[in-house]
Amino acid sequence: MRSCKLPSGAAMPILGLGTWRMGESARRRNDELDALKYGLDLGYPMIDTAEMYGDGEAEKIVGQAITGRSHRPYIVSKVYPHNATRSGTVAACERSLKRLGIERIDLYLLHWRGSARLAETFEAFHRLREQGKIADFGVSNFDHDDMQDAATLDNGLTGTNQVLYCLSRRGPEFDLLPALRERAIPLMAYSPLDQGGLLRKPAMAKLAEEAGCTPAQLALAWLLAQPGVVTIPKSASRERVKENLGALDVTLSPDLLARLDRAFPPPRGRQPLEML
Repeated sequence: MRSCKLPSGAAMPILGLGTWRMGESARRRNDELDALKYGLDLGYPMIDTAEMYGDGEAEKIVGQAITGRSHRPYIVSKVYPHNATRSGTVAACERSLKRLGIERIDLYLLHWRGSARLAETFEAFHRLREQGKIADFGVSNFDHDDMQDAATLDNGLTGTNQVLYCLSRRGPEFDLLPALRERAIPLMAYSPLDQGGLLRKPAMAKLAEEAGCTPAQLALAWLLAQPGVVTIPKSASRERVKENLGALDVTLSPDLLARLDRAFPPPRGRQPLEML
């Protein structure tokens, strides 16, 4: 699978498995674990999670899914804003490492900007990186101005900004995505199918049929065709996990890209960053 380069020089896969809303129901736990294991068996090289998801239970499911594998996937996790003080970030990372059953998180993110001083969070990130407990750090749900603040604290090492970005929510394209590209920071797109809403758009069904793929594959392929963009679709279904991986085989012609732009127009001005 293709990868993109982080400012540190490390490589990050362009497609991974998301885990938002996992770990919230004991009834769904076996299906969620099975979907992650199946995805790894198929070759997904990355899993995204967070201490917030299922109040830590999603990280435990990820830990179960990766146990005993000869090759561990690239792991992304996140710290809650209310834990993101100097000492709180370090303690939260230690808890995540224990739940995941690993010694180092590949990419550790501030989930969104809260009341904790950003300088303290980045000081903790640098300390954790020096200690080898994380390989890289980054942010999530940061708008253009937030990224400018981060740039004064990160020593040029912010690894990604994970934001809501998909065909039906293209706001980041106006100013955030160009700014990230200028600094060679990948954008990690969450909810790439807009929580399934994109799949119900008539235009998606029509264009996907013409492209010889499913609407989900078309939506993901469009994201993966954007320079400097990676994505992390979540599914607890084997069928969907396999379907999403097929996006890597979809080729988008210039004509199809133009038609997608007409169906889902890019922003004409700056928009507030959307969050889910």
